[in-house]
Amino acid sequence: MGLQQRIKNWIENKYLFVIRREEDFSVITSLSINKIKVGLILVFTLLVFFMISLILSRTLLASWFDPAYQESENMKKIYSLSQTVDSLLVEVEAKDRYLHNIQQIISGEAATDSSKQVNPVAGGDDPVRIPTSEDLYKKGAATQEIIDEFEAMPPDEGSFQQLNSSSFTETFFFSPIKGVVSARFDLSKDHLGVDLVSAENEPVKSVADGSVILASWTLETGYVIAVQHSNELISIYKHNSVLLKSVGEPVTGGEVISVVGNTGEQTTGQHLHLELWYKGNPLDPQEFITFD
Repeated sequence: MGLQQRIKNWIENKYLFVIRREEDFSVITSLSINKIKVGLILVFTLLVFFMISLILSRTLLASWFDPAYQESENMKKIYSLSQTVDSLLVEVEAKDRYLHNIQQIISGEAATDSSKQVNPVAGGDDPVRIPTSEDLYKKGAATQEIIDEFEAMPPDEGSFQQLNSSSFTETFFFSPIKGVVSARFDLSKDHLGVDLVSAENEPVKSVADGSVILASWTLETGYVIAVQHSNELISIYKHNSVLLKSVGEPVTGGEVISVVGNTGEQTTGQHLHLELWYKGNPLDPQEFITFD
């Protein structure tokens, strides 16, 4: 018998697998198999295990088997952090612009250069120049003296002079909203206005005639709008949900300028924070306005 015949016989040899019952040794089933079938079964089993391993290496076990997985995850984290940093930079820039405007508001000033301010909610892409030629918003000598004194003192609660109704000559104010006073004016706690709780989506009205000098958003106070009135008075409305007026727009007393909201990190719930400033000093709004 030659070598070729021996190999052929070895390959073609068949084996019978029989499954019997233990009790009576009766045959349940049998299977005839040769070495070719065994080889095919082994190859198929290896392919199945290979496919399962490949899928697991790309999903559940990717962190163990994929060398590029960790690098990919790190790139995702770096991208996410860069997006966060960009957002924070935008917020810081907005805060700086807000603080600059507030410094002008507190000192009784309005912008006198050619700079332009845009309301991010109502102004769109077209900037509106702040009016500077109207006598209604010019500083007086008394205001300049208070500004000089204010700038020379340290920025603490002692920098402000608490005024009362006898210090101001305005005859009538509109109530910005109908609501309940949840926090009163208190210089000792650095709370320079009143907090008013009202119904949801309550419209906020200007307390008197004037012109919008600030309409912006800040991280702490959310959407804020400020109106300059006659006799060097400024009203500021914080934590709005929507601003309805742009910088430079004239408003009349009782006209809707925003919608009450719950924006900004300093908010404790839906409410309006109202401040009144007269010649660089804060006023207690409850001495002039009835809110209920």
